[in-house]
Amino acid sequence: MRETDQAVPAERPINNMHEFKYINNQLYCEKVKIEDLANRYGTPLYVYSYHTLIGHFLKLEEAFKSIDPLICYSVKANSNLAILKSLVDKGAGLDIVSGGELFRAISVGCPAEKIVYASVGKTDKEIEEAIRRKILFFNVESFSELRNINRIAEKLNRLVRIAIRINPDVEPKTHKFITTGKLTNKFGIDFRSAEKILLMRSNFSSLDIKGLHIHIGSQITQSEPFLAAIKKMVDFINRMKGKGIVIEYLNIGGGLGIIYNQEAPQTAKAFAQKIVPLLKKTSLKIILEPGRFIVGNAGILVTKVLYIKDSTKKKFVIVDAGMNDLIRPALYSAYHQILALKAGSVESPAQKVDIVGPICESGDFFAKARLMPPVKEDDYLAVMSAGAYGFSMSSNYNSRRRAEEVLVVKDRFFVIRRRESQEDLIRNELIPPFLLSL
Repeated sequence: MRETDQAVPAERPINNMHEFKYINNQLYCEKVKIEDLANRYGTPLYVYSYHTLIGHFLKLEEAFKSIDPLICYSVKANSNLAILKSLVDKGAGLDIVSGGELFRAISVGCPAEKIVYASVGKTDKEIEEAIRRKILFFNVESFSELRNINRIAEKLNRLVRIAIRINPDVEPKTHKFITTGKLTNKFGIDFRSAEKILLMRSNFSSLDIKGLHIHIGSQITQSEPFLAAIKKMVDFINRMKGKGIVIEYLNIGGGLGIIYNQEAPQTAKAFAQKIVPLLKKTSLKIILEPGRFIVGNAGILVTKVLYIKDSTKKKFVIVDAGMNDLIRPALYSAYHQILALKAGSVESPAQKVDIVGPICESGDFFAKARLMPPVKEDDYLAVMSAGAYGFSMSSNYNSRRRAEEVLVVKDRFFVIRRRESQEDLIRNELIPPFLLSL
């Protein structure tokens, strides 16, 4: 069967990535052929769909409109300025975890009253800068941190808003590396300690403790862990109310899962239908911190096949992207769907291959024993669902330059991060004078 004779629809959306689709057997992002982007900008290349990004934010906004929450996008998922600016312009706040992310938030014009600041290890310098910027909340993760923020706020003569991050000790049913709501994790404060803090809040004269915060993990596909955590929080809030402690805000964090493979995650609407009745009972202002749900399926990583290697036991497809570009498979054994930019014949027999990168580590792989249609050298592949924790976790390991990033808006496309040069790799390195004189 010739490629032009394939008995397939002219347009085929991919999985849950509706703005990524095959049109006449060529993979498109919105109205742009991705192969054209790869030829123009080279690979590895991150490609993002603007309308997928904004669409997922608006779905959350619509699902929760009855309680009008503040939706603070989790910057760590993907911190590119264009991504942040796109969301802030639609009304999103930002959830940050470092001074660098605060700098990014301010750089894209996010209102300070829409910034919440988590992290178990905020430095004095980071705390002071955030206080000066008058952010909405610090999500405080320990008694020591609470005392330190109070000390710095007192020095600056400021009254600082605080939310206590509570660890509700629930099992989120996700990978152990992205579980944050068990008492064996480093995050948050147990209920008993949180109650002690609230009862002695008058001891912190420079702090306005008016919020509670939870975040139980990431890539959670079931509603039960969220319901269990929120029910615990509602009971705690009611108990505190009975002791004369008034709370104004409840931040339920993020963690909503997406489709990478065969998952069946809840939609924003289904999630809201289950938890909104509980949240309404609190009469509190609600904050959400989604990241992956918004950006995960808005991006892909495009890579080029360098070599096909047959060994006695395996067939390897060696590509030009590596674990430095997308570490999730190496770090979590995470699954990403991998597609050819040019679809092959439907009659082509699938082959079992390992798709691996060029880095000198056995852990440098994107897929193992994956059934794939035949590919050849110089073909382009797309690693799907790479918008979250892709570029944001990338590195220069093996002195590799980090990827270019492109944002597609209908039939237009924009470079939103240039590929690093070799000079960029050594820009901040210095050779001591005594070595130069040898």
